[in-house]
Amino acid sequence: MQNHLKLPVCLGLLGSCTLTPPALAASPVNGQLFISSSTYEGNASTLKVGQALPISPPVAAVADGAYPGVFANDTVDGNFGITSPITLSAYQTTNHGLAGTIQGGLIGDLDVTTLTGVVTSFSSKSELALNVSNDGSALTFMGYVAGINHFDISNANTPLRVDPSNTDIQTPTFRAVVQVNLAGGVSATAVNAYSGNNGRAAVLVNNANGGGTNEYLMAGNGGNGSGIPPTNIVSSTGVQSIVPGTKDYMSTVIGTPQGMPGKKDGFEFGFSVTSLGDPADKSGKDDNFRGLTLFDNTLFVTKGSGGNGVNTVYQLTPRDGGVPVAGGARTTQVSILPGFPTGLAANISESDPASEFYPFGIFFANATTLYVADEGTQDLNADPHAGLEKWIFDGSVWKYAYTIQAGLNLDTPYSVPGYPSQYNPAVVGLRNISGMVDGNVVTIFAVTSTFSNLGDPGADPNGVVRVVDHLDATTLPPSDIFTPVARPSFGRVYRGVAFVPCAYGSVCTPALPLAKRR
Repeated sequence: MQNHLKLPVCLGLLGSCTLTPPALAASPVNGQLFISSSTYEGNASTLKVGQALPISPPVAAVADGAYPGVFANDTVDGNFGITSPITLSAYQTTNHGLAGTIQGGLIGDLDVTTLTGVVTSFSSKSELALNVSNDGSALTFMGYVAGINHFDISNANTPLRVDPSNTDIQTPTFRAVVQVNLAGGVSATAVNAYSGNNGRAAVLVNNANGGGTNEYLMAGNGGNGSGIPPTNIVSSTGVQSIVPGTKDYMSTVIGTPQGMPGKKDGFEFGFSVTSLGDPADKSGKDDNFRGLTLFDNTLFVTKGSGGNGVNTVYQLTPRDGGVPVAGGARTTQVSILPGFPTGLAANISESDPASEFYPFGIFFANATTLYVADEGTQDLNADPHAGLEKWIFDGSVWKYAYTIQAGLNLDTPYSVPGYPSQYNPAVVGLRNISGMVDGNVVTIFAVTSTFSNLGDPGADPNGVVRVVDHLDATTLPPSDIFTPVARPSFGRVYRGVAFVPCAYGSVCTPALPLAKRR
């Protein structure tokens, strides 16, 4: 049973609101691990067989609202999803893992939806990535300004960027950035970006100390229509910037314009495959980003899904250096990190395993060591890159070193108490990751990706794992074996992880509104 702390709902989505609870006692550990998750709250009465779903042309539900069978509705409604509440859990950590067991290390749970009115779409696997601000003061992630058990929100338009060709006819819905201050306080800012699709990640950049304005940098995808994507849809995808508390909801797209507006192909903000000499593809889709991280005052993003663009790791380079800002949005270059794949996503083939590359979360252990979570193929075929990739920078290009897979039991179905055996999922790779570095030892925490007969891998019960690697290793150490942190459970999905080191020596003094799980 979870005993969530009940505080007044934060309704400051036109700007922000702050809730400041009393501080928790200090703990002699070197950090906290935060995990975002969601638990399905629907039941058979949430949706009736034959009920109209919000898609055009209209279709009727083929399954009721009981989990997991409700996701059979994907077969008739390609936009299908149900909103669910967001939980942020905090754990104490030791040098190389959790303090004691997963239960013993738990500090408590934050009921994000009660506090902010922000939800997630239960089957949208790319949502709720956690990122730590550049000054270490806050966590951020993205969701929707909606109630629980609403259908097809993740493909709905946003209110001020409506694509009339969108097949999802659900009421237009704002996306939102949630900010959790580690010293106390929770706020949410509504965003009009990512119309027709979802915001995946956000990070707070504290520019105030340098005389600038704080901003959220976001990554996501936009558009769910046919024909020529409207300019205001193309400009709502990719990397976006918005000032916390902005009241007009409008963000700024970051990236140099490519191609011409009003064209079905080749119109992008940021990266275009034409820069590699390839033919232009669908407007707005080359910048379908999902992973995001800040390192050394530089923003990096990943693309690992969809049939357009290049599945790889990107760096954003403003003309004047540093992190992107709205004022220099149109001059910011988005380019592939040297050494990383440049082949088109459209050419990935299981018959050519070397072409399979599905990057998700990324973590820099230092300036020359980068870990990349690879989601793997969405089937049970062996993928040599699925799991945790290690890349090493030689001074000019990044070179692939190895992929850690041991302990993941890739492509092997597992059972979950209470879950129908015909839907037993299998781990096929990793999604979001975070890490901690202690001398030559690197600990990576990761969320697993899955495949099952359920047909919607984002709805499978998944887990959180960790692995310990040596920073100076250039070949795969036999001791690199994943172990469980949070095991799969019925109706619950894990989405994001973030390790936050203690700000002062080895003592942390968190002040989150957390309720201890009983």
